[in-house]
Amino acid sequence: MVSWIISRIVVLVFGTLYPAYSSYKAVKSKDVKEYVKWMMYWIIFALFMTVEVFTDMFLCWIPFYYELKIAFVVWLLSPYTKGSSVLYRKFVHPTLSSKEKDIDDYICNAKDKSYDTLVHFGRKGLNVAATAAVMAATKGQGVLSEGLRSFSMQDLSSYNSDADESSSGTSQPATGAAAAAAQQHRSRTMMRSKSESYNKGTKTFDQIFKPLQTLENGVCW
Repeated sequence: MVSWIISRIVVLVFGTLYPAYSSYKAVKSKDVKEYVKWMMYWIIFALFMTVEVFTDMFLCWIPFYYELKIAFVVWLLSPYTKGSSVLYRKFVHPTLSSKEKDIDDYICNAKDKSYDTLVHFGRKGLNVAATAAVMAATKGQGVLSEGLRSFSMQDLSSYNSDADESSSGTSQPATGAAAAAAQQHRSRTMMRSKSESYNKGTKTFDQIFKPLQTLENGVCW
């Protein structure tokens, strides 16, 4: 476990960050020699990272495996050994030069096939989406028609009867209100007649007793 942690730190710091900063310095200074040197290193390091994925899965049980990885990275970077330049000039460059035309053809074919595959699946996806939309619209129209059919004449008659009941219910309160108004009018009329009869009785009393009172006053005098 400790060896694995140390190897990851070495690969990250000395195998990635330091070469990246050195490449930046080479680009900034426009030194062709340094630029070519670090380009060769990055090619070898990319191959190393690709092989490392499989070796970590199948060869990690080998004794001193992680120590060997650390030593290999240091060997690639060392200005004395120039491991990246040696590997590139002796193995990578000759192999790529002999297979360059085949690799370019394979990449062009892969690009064309990937584009055709993308267009094919894109069209198929659009067709599936259009078919699903048409089916959904048809199904929704069928549900709507079934709902309209279910609204039969019996439902309409029941709706009309409910409307009649509601109208009769509203007319009954109106009739009751008219009856109450008539009753109130009759009571007002009766009270008015009573008051008129009272006034008539008062006038009759005054007509009878006022002469008597006058006669009494004359006798007293």
